[in-house]
Amino acid sequence: MLEQLLPNVFWPEIWQASIDTLNMLLGSMLFTVLLGLPLGVLLFLTGPRQLFEQKALYGVLSLVVNVLRSVPFVILLILMLPVTELVVGTSLGVAGAIPPLVVGATPFFARLVETALREVERGIIEATQAMGASTWQIITRALLPEALPGLLAATTVTAITLVGYTAMSGLVGGGGLGDLAVRYGYQRYQPDVMAVTVVLLLILVQVLQMVGDRLVVHFSRK
Repeated sequence: MLEQLLPNVFWPEIWQASIDTLNMLLGSMLFTVLLGLPLGVLLFLTGPRQLFEQKALYGVLSLVVNVLRSVPFVILLILMLPVTELVVGTSLGVAGAIPPLVVGATPFFARLVETALREVERGIIEATQAMGASTWQIITRALLPEALPGLLAATTVTAITLVGYTAMSGLVGGGGLGDLAVRYGYQRYQPDVMAVTVVLLLILVQVLQMVGDRLVVHFSRK
Protein backbone atom coordinates (compact mmCIF):
# COMPACT_ATOMS: atom_id res chain seq x y z
CA MET A 1 0.00 0.00 0.00
CA LEU A 2 2.75 2.44 0.98
CA GLU A 3 4.76 1.55 -2.13
CA GLN A 4 1.74 2.31 -4.31
CA LEU A 5 1.17 5.70 -2.66
CA LEU A 6 4.88 6.60 -2.70
CA PRO A 7 6.38 4.76 -5.68
CA ASN A 8 9.44 7.00 -6.04
CA VAL A 9 10.44 7.12 -2.38
CA PHE A 10 13.62 5.19 -1.56
CA TRP A 11 13.52 4.99 2.21
CA PRO A 12 17.25 4.35 2.87
CA GLU A 13 17.99 7.56 0.94
CA ILE A 14 15.31 9.42 2.90
CA TRP A 15 16.87 8.14 6.13
CA GLN A 16 20.35 9.26 5.11
CA ALA A 17 19.04 12.66 4.05
CA SER A 18 17.33 13.02 7.43
CA ILE A 19 20.59 12.21 9.22
CA ASP A 20 22.41 14.75 7.05
CA THR A 21 19.82 17.40 7.90
CA LEU A 22 20.22 16.71 11.62
CA ASN A 23 24.02 16.86 11.30
CA MET A 24 23.78 20.22 9.51
CA LEU A 25 21.37 21.51 12.14
CA LEU A 26 23.43 20.38 15.13
CA GLY A 27 26.77 21.47 13.66
CA SER A 28 25.58 24.91 12.57
CA MET A 29 23.61 25.44 15.79
CA LEU A 30 26.69 24.70 17.89
CA PHE A 31 28.82 27.29 16.09
CA THR A 32 25.94 29.76 15.96
CA VAL A 33 25.57 29.68 19.75
CA LEU A 34 29.34 29.81 20.33
CA LEU A 35 29.65 32.90 18.11
CA GLY A 36 26.24 34.52 18.54
CA LEU A 37 26.02 34.43 22.33
CA PRO A 38 29.19 36.49 22.96
CA LEU A 39 28.24 38.82 20.12
CA GLY A 40 24.78 39.34 21.60
CA VAL A 41 26.24 39.98 25.07
CA LEU A 42 28.69 42.50 23.57
CA LEU A 43 25.86 44.24 21.71
CA PHE A 44 23.92 44.51 24.95
CA LEU A 45 26.79 45.74 27.12
CA THR A 46 27.92 48.41 24.64
CA GLY A 47 24.40 49.51 23.76
CA PRO A 48 22.71 52.78 24.77
CA ARG A 49 22.39 53.34 28.53
CA GLN A 50 24.11 50.05 29.39
CA LEU A 51 27.05 49.30 31.69
CA PHE A 52 29.78 49.76 29.10
CA GLU A 53 28.13 52.04 26.59
CA GLN A 54 30.34 52.51 23.54
CA LYS A 55 28.46 54.26 20.77
CA ALA A 56 31.13 53.76 18.11
CA LEU A 57 31.65 50.05 18.82
CA TYR A 58 27.93 49.40 19.13
CA GLY A 59 27.32 51.23 15.86
CA VAL A 60 29.87 49.12 13.99
CA LEU A 61 28.64 45.83 15.47
CA SER A 62 25.02 46.77 14.86
CA LEU A 63 25.76 47.69 11.25
CA VAL A 64 27.55 44.40 10.56
CA VAL A 65 24.73 42.41 12.16
CA ASN A 66 22.06 44.29 10.23
CA VAL A 67 23.88 43.90 6.91
CA LEU A 68 24.32 40.14 7.35
CA ARG A 69 20.71 39.75 8.46
CA SER A 70 19.43 41.65 5.45
CA VAL A 71 21.09 39.38 2.87
CA PRO A 72 18.64 36.67 1.70
CA PHE A 73 20.02 33.27 2.64
CA VAL A 74 19.86 31.90 -0.91
CA ILE A 75 22.07 34.76 -2.09
CA LEU A 76 24.38 34.27 0.88
CA LEU A 77 24.78 30.62 -0.09
CA ILE A 78 25.96 31.60 -3.55
CA LEU A 79 28.20 34.43 -2.36
CA MET A 80 29.93 32.16 0.14
CA LEU A 81 30.69 29.30 -2.26
CA PRO A 82 34.37 30.32 -2.75
CA VAL A 83 34.84 31.03 0.96
CA THR A 84 33.21 27.75 1.97
CA GLU A 85 35.41 25.79 -0.41
CA LEU A 86 38.47 27.57 0.96
CA VAL A 87 37.53 26.91 4.60
CA VAL A 88 36.30 23.31 4.50
CA GLY A 89 37.63 22.15 1.12
CA THR A 90 34.23 21.70 -0.50
CA SER A 91 31.03 23.62 -1.12
CA LEU A 92 28.88 20.48 -1.33
CA GLY A 93 27.30 18.18 1.21
CA VAL A 94 26.94 18.63 4.96
CA ALA A 95 30.40 20.16 5.45
CA GLY A 96 29.85 22.66 2.64
CA ALA A 97 26.50 23.78 4.07
CA ILE A 98 27.61 24.53 7.64
CA PRO A 99 29.69 27.74 7.05
CA PRO A 100 26.91 29.67 5.27
CA LEU A 101 24.39 28.35 7.80
CA VAL A 102 26.52 29.74 10.64
CA VAL A 103 27.08 33.09 8.90
CA GLY A 104 23.37 33.40 8.16
CA ALA A 105 22.14 32.45 11.64
CA THR A 106 24.75 34.04 13.94
CA PRO A 107 23.65 37.69 13.51
CA PHE A 108 20.01 36.63 13.83
CA PHE A 109 20.74 34.78 17.08
CA ALA A 110 22.90 37.66 18.40
CA ARG A 111 19.98 40.09 18.03
CA LEU A 112 17.69 37.70 19.89
CA VAL A 113 20.28 37.38 22.66
CA GLU A 114 20.51 41.17 22.92
CA THR A 115 16.72 41.40 23.17
CA ALA A 116 16.58 38.69 25.85
CA LEU A 117 19.24 40.45 27.93
CA ARG A 118 17.35 43.73 27.73
CA GLU A 119 14.45 42.02 29.51
CA VAL A 120 16.59 41.54 32.64
CA GLU A 121 15.67 44.05 35.34
CA ARG A 122 18.30 46.76 35.58
CA GLY A 123 18.12 46.63 39.37
CA ILE A 124 19.53 43.12 39.41
CA ILE A 125 22.55 44.21 37.37
CA GLU A 126 23.09 47.30 39.53
CA ALA A 127 22.84 45.25 42.73
CA THR A 128 25.42 42.78 41.45
CA GLN A 129 27.68 45.64 40.42
CA ALA A 130 27.26 47.32 43.84
CA MET A 131 28.50 44.16 45.55
CA GLY A 132 31.80 44.57 43.73
CA ALA A 133 31.25 41.92 41.07
CA SER A 134 33.57 41.92 38.08
CA THR A 135 32.31 42.21 34.53
CA TRP A 136 32.62 38.44 34.08
CA GLN A 137 30.65 37.83 37.29
CA ILE A 138 27.93 40.26 36.24
CA ILE A 139 27.56 38.41 32.93
CA THR A 140 27.70 34.86 34.30
CA ARG A 141 25.90 35.32 37.64
CA ALA A 142 23.32 37.99 36.85
CA LEU A 143 22.71 38.56 33.16
CA LEU A 144 22.76 35.06 31.70
CA PRO A 145 20.93 33.24 34.55
CA GLU A 146 18.16 35.86 34.68
CA ALA A 147 17.79 35.86 30.89
CA LEU A 148 17.89 32.05 30.58
CA PRO A 149 14.21 31.56 29.56
CA GLY A 150 14.59 34.23 26.88
CA LEU A 151 17.86 32.72 25.69
CA LEU A 152 16.25 29.30 25.41
CA ALA A 153 13.40 30.81 23.40
CA ALA A 154 15.96 32.53 21.16
CA THR A 155 17.78 29.23 20.66
CA THR A 156 14.53 27.52 19.71
CA VAL A 157 13.61 30.20 17.17
CA THR A 158 17.11 30.08 15.69
CA ALA A 159 17.08 26.27 15.43
CA ILE A 160 13.76 26.36 13.58
CA THR A 161 15.12 29.05 11.26
CA LEU A 162 18.15 26.85 10.59
CA VAL A 163 15.84 23.99 9.56
CA GLY A 164 14.52 26.23 6.81
CA TYR A 165 18.05 27.26 5.89
CA THR A 166 19.18 23.63 5.62
CA ALA A 167 16.34 22.99 3.19
CA MET A 168 17.40 25.98 1.08
CA SER A 169 21.00 24.77 1.02
CA GLY A 170 19.79 21.93 -1.18
CA LEU A 171 19.63 24.44 -4.03
CA VAL A 172 23.44 24.45 -4.20
CA GLY A 173 24.00 20.78 -3.34
CA GLY A 174 24.02 21.20 0.40
CA GLY A 175 22.68 17.72 1.08
CA GLY A 176 19.91 16.65 3.41
CA LEU A 177 16.17 16.67 2.86
CA GLY A 178 16.29 19.94 0.95
CA ASP A 179 18.67 18.43 -1.58
CA LEU A 180 16.31 15.47 -2.09
CA ALA A 181 13.36 17.80 -2.51
CA VAL A 182 15.21 19.78 -5.19
CA ARG A 183 16.80 16.87 -7.10
CA TYR A 184 13.86 14.47 -7.05
CA GLY A 185 10.77 16.42 -6.07
CA TYR A 186 11.42 19.42 -8.32
CA GLN A 187 13.89 18.52 -11.05
CA ARG A 188 12.53 14.99 -11.68
CA TYR A 189 8.88 15.81 -10.99
CA GLN A 190 8.40 13.30 -8.17
CA PRO A 191 5.78 14.88 -5.89
CA ASP A 192 5.74 11.93 -3.50
CA VAL A 193 9.40 12.54 -2.62
CA MET A 194 8.67 16.24 -2.16
CA ALA A 195 5.71 15.42 0.12
CA VAL A 196 7.77 13.09 2.32
CA THR A 197 10.59 15.61 2.74
CA VAL A 198 8.11 18.38 3.63
CA VAL A 199 6.38 16.18 6.22
CA LEU A 200 9.70 15.21 7.82
CA LEU A 201 10.78 18.86 8.01
CA LEU A 202 7.44 19.79 9.57
CA ILE A 203 7.86 17.04 12.17
CA LEU A 204 11.37 18.25 12.97
CA VAL A 205 10.13 21.82 13.44
CA GLN A 206 7.30 20.67 15.71
CA VAL A 207 9.67 18.61 17.86
CA LEU A 208 12.08 21.53 18.22
CA GLN A 209 9.27 23.91 19.14
CA MET A 210 7.79 21.51 21.68
CA VAL A 211 11.13 20.84 23.38
CA GLY A 212 12.02 24.54 23.38
CA ASP A 213 8.65 25.56 24.86
CA ARG A 214 8.95 22.99 27.65
CA LEU A 215 12.45 24.14 28.53
CA VAL A 216 11.33 27.79 28.64
CA VAL A 217 8.41 26.93 30.92
CA HIS A 218 10.62 24.76 33.16
CA PHE A 219 13.29 27.40 33.70
CA SER A 220 10.77 30.20 34.01
CA ARG A 221 9.45 28.52 37.16
CA LYS A 222 12.88 28.42 38.82
